[in-house]
Amino acid sequence: MINHCELKIDGKPYSLPVEGEFFWGKDELLFPTEDSLISKTSWKEKGYTIVKAFSDEELKSIKNSISKNIINILKSKDIEVDESSFDLEKYHNYVTDKEKHNEIIFKTREFKNENFDFNFETLAERFSEIVGYKLSSFNKELGTSHVQVRISRPNSYDINPPHRDGYLSYYKNILNVWIPIVGCNELSSLPVLPASHLLRENQILRTETRGAKINGNVYNVPCILETSEGFDMVRPNPKEKEALIFTPYLIHGAAFNTNMNITRVALELRFTRQ
Repeated sequence: MINHCELKIDGKPYSLPVEGEFFWGKDELLFPTEDSLISKTSWKEKGYTIVKAFSDEELKSIKNSISKNIINILKSKDIEVDESSFDLEKYHNYVTDKEKHNEIIFKTREFKNENFDFNFETLAERFSEIVGYKLSSFNKELGTSHVQVRISRPNSYDINPPHRDGYLSYYKNILNVWIPIVGCNELSSLPVLPASHLLRENQILRTETRGAKINGNVYNVPCILETSEGFDMVRPNPKEKEALIFTPYLIHGAAFNTNMNITRVALELRFTRQ
């Protein structure tokens, strides 16, 4: 059965068709109010903030690493690429069909720290000072780091549905980090639902894990169809060298890229408490 997730982003209405079975949860709060990774911050009630993340040189190094990695994946899929002129913002000119794009983003979910000319433990140390807890890029339950490049072509369904990462056991005690790389602006950056980490489960209508399908794609995270408090999301829209950091219990997603001719590329990291 197809349902429509009706939401607003910065006041503009959007509708997302989702296949799945939905249910209201129990009368319980999953967010650990006294012992969360954001419990020592001034923004714990809002659930997110924007922070300075990189120097010019560090961001340049990360962008170059992402470009090299994407070029290598494109070549492995027999897509012709002129390395000297390749532009991440024009990715959609190289990859025009859904199946090929899905093959590529499968690979972009497999990146590790060693795929980049940057040590993400450095970033873990910086964010440790912000939240007041020691963080690491290594997730013990997964047995690896989480470094994912998100690619969203213009006017596409290259997005996750609204969701909470905290529904997945290996993401319950993490800090989410979303970093703009190219094409990230007020028309494309990641939306969040402010203070939604404080919603109880009986205020949320959602699917089970891997219970949602959008445009033929099945998602690991449960899709949230609606909340009893409405669905008025905002795009915090971090600028270059900044990062959006937030609790995994904050509802986020539905990052529609409404730019006309620009692919949005963002870097997603998750740091765990040591």
